[in-house]
Amino acid sequence: MANSRPTIIDFVEKYTRQYAHHPYLREKVDGKWSVITQEQTREQAYRIGAGLMALGLEKGDKIALLSESRAMWILAELGALYAGAIDVPLSVNLGEGADLIFRINHSDSQWIFASANQLPKIRAILPSCPAVRKVIVFDDTAFDIKELEEKEIRISEVIAAGEAFLKENRAAFVERYSSIGPDDVANISYTSGTTADPKGIMLTHRNYTANVAQGNSVISIEEGEVMLIILPLDHCFAHVAGMYTLMYYGGSIAFVPIGKNALATLKNIPTAIRETRPHVMLSVPALARNFKKNIEAGIKAKGPMVEKLFNFAVRNAIAYNKEYYNRGGLAVCWRKPLMALFDKILFKAVRESFGGRMKFFVGGGALLDIELQRFFCAVGMPMFQGYGLTEATPIICANSAGHAIFGSSGRIVRPMDCIICDEEGKEVPIGTKGEIVIRGENVMAGYWKNPTATADTVIDGWLHTGDMGYICPFDKDFLYVVGRFKSLLISSDGEKYSPEGFEDSLPEVSRFVASAVLHNNQSPYTIVLVVPEKEALADYAKSLGLDPTSREGKEAMLKKIQAEIDSYKKGGAHEGLFPERWLPAAVVICDEPFTIANRMLNSTMKMVRGKVEEHYADRIAYAYTPEGKQLLNEQNLASLS
Repeated sequence: MANSRPTIIDFVEKYTRQYAHHPYLREKVDGKWSVITQEQTREQAYRIGAGLMALGLEKGDKIALLSESRAMWILAELGALYAGAIDVPLSVNLGEGADLIFRINHSDSQWIFASANQLPKIRAILPSCPAVRKVIVFDDTAFDIKELEEKEIRISEVIAAGEAFLKENRAAFVERYSSIGPDDVANISYTSGTTADPKGIMLTHRNYTANVAQGNSVISIEEGEVMLIILPLDHCFAHVAGMYTLMYYGGSIAFVPIGKNALATLKNIPTAIRETRPHVMLSVPALARNFKKNIEAGIKAKGPMVEKLFNFAVRNAIAYNKEYYNRGGLAVCWRKPLMALFDKILFKAVRESFGGRMKFFVGGGALLDIELQRFFCAVGMPMFQGYGLTEATPIICANSAGHAIFGSSGRIVRPMDCIICDEEGKEVPIGTKGEIVIRGENVMAGYWKNPTATADTVIDGWLHTGDMGYICPFDKDFLYVVGRFKSLLISSDGEKYSPEGFEDSLPEVSRFVASAVLHNNQSPYTIVLVVPEKEALADYAKSLGLDPTSREGKEAMLKKIQAEIDSYKKGGAHEGLFPERWLPAAVVICDEPFTIANRMLNSTMKMVRGKVEEHYADRIAYAYTPEGKQLLNEQNLASLS
């Protein structure tokens, strides 16, 4: 790969030959884990790519891909890229409605890859997608489709056609993939919808290979290590940090076995962790919180003595580790022998439940609460915060072993320029908050069919991320991300504030709060929308001798939530973490959690602020009335039912 601007094809050709016999894809088939080597991956990609050419696919054709994360997902995409196609990865969380139809039609997709589980969605919308020529069905699954419909063909048929094509027309296939250039588009990745209409982000072959190299400047994997893929492959984070990075290092990717639905697949995660014993996992804060709760629940089940000892051990390790970069020192050196003891009698068992080989998690997708980072580091499985966005393919910075500052988003990847700008687009001094703006070979080619949005976002080669952050004053390699630059709370006097820090912190420090959203749109005070942890609150009411369903019990639960919020105020345990003036003066108890189904979470588990505010518009308005400002109002009480 002498080319200084390699394509994905150049990349795959080099590393699947360098690590030809290394396991690359690990998948559970018929109850047993099977392995596909790097060489086998390339050969299967050849067959699929040649099969697509045999079907009549032309260079530059768009092919949508709707499937759960699995080996065939990667094989199919690589095959499409070898055939010169542009892949349009789609989220399995999209329903069989306008969202799916929009992406297929807007991208001009004429071809579709679909897993058997997702095929019913495609069948339902196909009449609304007249440009589609063929639907290629993944058939190596326990939930097979018995009868195919018009336009449908099995992937096994495509592979067979590819084998025949390669025998007769290998030169044409080589000519096709050799004609692909670094600036050719590889993917059109649609935004997951934290804003209005989804935009199709055009990512080139060089965007991907550049970002893999950039990512390697801040974090690395050892040859032969295993990564368990939990995040969906449709996102470019799983592409770069997962499939391409593991190919580059000679490591392997394991997939969570697919269930009959998303919930069944989620339930397979713990077993997959135990069986694959991964060295690293890609995660998001929502998953990390679940892991932490499961660890704590397992400890609690062992009795109060073990729970107290565990909590003491965690506090001891947190006190020693501090913010990671400044861990240890004379003042806390006495804690180190205790850490070694607790590691042997407590934390080792926790790590064994994660397979016993876990070195670290990489957290992306949203801001990662510092308490989560401290907890996982304490038990010996650090969770390193990273930051990026699809328009940057996506990695911009990441913490890593030996190079981390808890609370930061990590070291900025190189080579890449990163500056912080004010609202007028002027660069601000180090340590000053503003919009994160980057320039490098990882910056997208633009938004598909949207030159206006492209011109607004990429200016003279600089990508304006829309995120707020600042460069670390004592180490200019580190970036802090503090929230959205353009989605700020605005007070009645025009002052602005980014709410994400509080929103991430409250559910982390309080077991009675599942989710929290701050709201202030030029209003006299800030309110907080709280999704309650009803089970924990009911247990709390019972501990007071109250019936959780009684008015008295519900009032006690509301007061408990208020006490958790008040812990951030003067005199509270978390005093000073956030400015007092932006702490909520009123509480709205949500009667419905934020989910992908109700669109208050997007496919990467990020809260969609606009959808939450729209859904709870009446409750928000009520919270600005004298009656609604009172904690024990009838609507809050009713929401605890």
